[in-house]
Amino acid sequence: MTRARQEYSQGRNQPGRQGWWLPLPIALVIGALLLSSRLADEGSDQPSASTACPTAEDCTPAVLASLTCGSGGACAASENEPAYVGSVRPSDITGRAAAMIEEPCGASLYDYNAHERRAPASLAKIATALVALEGADLSEMVEVRVHGGELAVTTDSTVMGLLPGQRLSVRDLLYGLLLPSGNDAAIAIAEHVGDSEPAFVGLMNSKVEQLGLRDTHFANPHGLDDPDMYTSAFDIAVLGRELMLQPELAAIVRTRIYQPAWDGPPLWNGNGLLYRYPEAVGVKIGFTDNGWQTIVAAAERDGRVVIVSVLGSSDVYEDAITLFEWAFRNAPSACDE
Repeated sequence: MTRARQEYSQGRNQPGRQGWWLPLPIALVIGALLLSSRLADEGSDQPSASTACPTAEDCTPAVLASLTCGSGGACAASENEPAYVGSVRPSDITGRAAAMIEEPCGASLYDYNAHERRAPASLAKIATALVALEGADLSEMVEVRVHGGELAVTTDSTVMGLLPGQRLSVRDLLYGLLLPSGNDAAIAIAEHVGDSEPAFVGLMNSKVEQLGLRDTHFANPHGLDDPDMYTSAFDIAVLGRELMLQPELAAIVRTRIYQPAWDGPPLWNGNGLLYRYPEAVGVKIGFTDNGWQTIVAAAERDGRVVIVSVLGSSDVYEDAITLFEWAFRNAPSACDE
């Protein structure tokens, strides 16, 4: 499973200098019409948006509510708009769905298409790690049967580089699962903990049911696209929170480089948010053709911890940073209520 960022050239939409004056008469006509409309509005008896909300303090957005201002400066939830928070709107992020959860209470800070079912990509490995931690001791040794190189060639998977016959600890395999997003590590873990991939996937889905998540179903332990594989922004954020509540796993996802007990090279964390956002402390990224870019991210500032999930994105890092900055700068703590 390869990761990729969708980048587009802005130069195509930039007009050339030659002939710049041609649209000028049209612009003058439009400007006159707009001025006329504004003067008509100013003469109306109906209150404008600016007079209805004279100060920012009068219209502080409530959590999970889009606010609109009526006469007299009153603010109320709009009946015609989805539930967005503060200044964060879908136009501010590229993701098709997103959610934010705050620690330690697990309250929701943000909700955008949060229960829409979408492909999780490698975020499925969050559930794989949780089930592995419950089903095996980290020091247990695993007899590897999967060939990472062949898996990479046949399925375009990201791998940690396992070879049949190697013996690695569950701990080393979890690092290989969560740092380079090794699909070979996911298979090795599944075969060790569940005796087979299908049986292990059954444990993953049992974990989902245990947490009361209704919009998630796993079909494999690594996240490659499958018609029966889906999650939602809310569900995967909850799973990310569960991972961060486990000290061993939380330590893994914030690690940038790790050397397994093998003759191979060290493992680097592919989560670029750890290098771009100083407050980031995890968790996992992913990419597939169906899922596009996906992320569950955790960040801490001044003792406040927020978990963000974004699905179907073309730039998960910028999306996550946008949501984190809104939460830390503008949103009151949901856990203080």
